[in-house]
Amino acid sequence: MLFGLAKIPLDAGMAFLAFMAAYRLRHYTDLIPGIHFQPIDTLSFPSLPDFLTLAGWTILALVLVLALNKMYSLRKTNRLGSEIFKLIFLVSAWIMLIIGYYFITRQFFFSRLVLGYIWILTIVALSLGRIGIRILQHTFARFGIGRRRILMIGDNILTQKISKKLKQNPIHHIVGLLTLKGTTSAKTTLRVLGSFKNLEEIVKKYHIEEIIQTASDLSETEAEGIIKFCRENHLQYHFVPDILQMHSTQIDVFNIDGLPMISLKATPLDGWGRVFKRIFDSMAAGFFLILLSPPLLLVALGIKLDSRGPILFTRKDNGDPVQRVGYQGQLIPFYKFRTMKHKTDSLRYTDLAEKNIRKNSPLLKIKNDPRVTRFGRFLRRWSLDELPQLWSVLIGDLSLVGPRPHLPEEVAHYEKHQRFVLTIKPGITGLAQINGRSDLDFEKEVELDSYYIEHWSMLLDLKILVRTIFVVLSGKGAD
Repeated sequence: MLFGLAKIPLDAGMAFLAFMAAYRLRHYTDLIPGIHFQPIDTLSFPSLPDFLTLAGWTILALVLVLALNKMYSLRKTNRLGSEIFKLIFLVSAWIMLIIGYYFITRQFFFSRLVLGYIWILTIVALSLGRIGIRILQHTFARFGIGRRRILMIGDNILTQKISKKLKQNPIHHIVGLLTLKGTTSAKTTLRVLGSFKNLEEIVKKYHIEEIIQTASDLSETEAEGIIKFCRENHLQYHFVPDILQMHSTQIDVFNIDGLPMISLKATPLDGWGRVFKRIFDSMAAGFFLILLSPPLLLVALGIKLDSRGPILFTRKDNGDPVQRVGYQGQLIPFYKFRTMKHKTDSLRYTDLAEKNIRKNSPLLKIKNDPRVTRFGRFLRRWSLDELPQLWSVLIGDLSLVGPRPHLPEEVAHYEKHQRFVLTIKPGITGLAQINGRSDLDFEKEVELDSYYIEHWSMLLDLKILVRTIFVVLSGKGAD
């Protein structure tokens, strides 16, 4: 993913160098010995600032052309020769667009020779950049950095062909294969790690990140079990198209050496969706932190005047940091305005345990909680206690929209299918929060969060953020 992102600034930078080199080269009339080009008319040349402005707009157009033609894929890796050939074609198309623009506007590019230089030098510069990226990626992979640990399921010709092709790229590490019944073909060159029934054990033991299934003689129950297992354990799952009925509309289709492959995505946030969401989160969080800084100071003052203790709730009664479970089960620091009396958090598990109204849920909720201060009730009523979480969004621990972040002791009691909500970053608000908040049954909360994960879009995020405002104003379901 990092190398896919790096191609954007690299292409832009290399194209800029090509522009500057073309601009300077045009000043030499005898660039090729014995061949004299047309005399230089420097009066027709744009000034350097004007030329840089022209370069900026046209380079932006180039990046868009490349992006629209999937030259910045975060997952798929084409052969270098195919990538450069496609690059030549797209840069040529980009030059034709520039020519077409000047033709339509009835203007003239200041130098046809400079345009030719730009065309050739851009192809050369971008190709060198892509070669450099490939060399760097392969070098890192040889040191074990960025390699994907892959497990094959099925012992057949397809497994052998796919694994052979994948091994040509050092970023793929085929750990081994699982057979269906414990027996294996004598022709296999892969390490046999066990049978299909050992899947969970093998995945944990070898830290598997991707599973490729080529076995077609699985029962419907077994096939469904693989998909559920991959969802629960955040594994990338690939399969040959004829093996299974489509389980999800979120798929990527690509091929390996002419063999069609379908990659099942748990969420549209895999790939560029995650990039766009992160950009939106960081910009929005920074904006709101600045905009809300006066109210934040007033809230902090109110907490200090109302009760003794820190302004932020960041430490448990025993001094341990307050944490929540984030993306793929990672523990993250958690910040909220303190709404309870100091050092009363642990009472939920002792003196107040009998007042928990969520008996059949891993979550705890104390009705009419006596620990909450007067000002704390006001903060909870309007969800003002959660505003410090904007900082967590800014640094990347949380998202504005996502599943609710829960306590480690709560997540420890999740059922297997409920762990699917850890597929993405938790959020300050989410689909579950706008449909009942803390009054919602936990299983229903999981269903709503799962729907959000599988059907994410920026438009859905915006709808949830707008509806959150109205839900907060109504006060329904507030803790």
